Amino acid sequence: MSNFDDEMARFEEQIPDWAGRKLKRLRSPQAVWVRVPAGIALTGGGILGFLPVLGIWMLPIGLALLAQDVPVVRRPATRMLRFTNDKIEKRRTKKSARAN
Repeated sequence: MSNFDDEMARFEEQIPDWAGRKLKRLRSPQAVWVRVPAGIALTGGGILGFLPVLGIWMLPIGLALLAQDVPVVRRPATRMLRFTNDKIEKRRTKKSARAN
């Protein structure tokens, strides 16, 4: 079974470079004062995803940020990240096979 840090590193490789750099900066130990409120805000926004501007996309990002500091959230966040990474890789593989 993969661990949270491995799946986060995999996810950072999948997303655009600018977003990966921001995520990496948020995951640093000194960013805890930004990471926890951002994780709570994104999770709350994801729960209120039926409202305009807010969306369900905010929920997994918020949970991933919270999992950095809240051990109880790590296991479900790891499963969520593994699922997301597998889907992204499968879609890229299918897209590249279709292009050839």
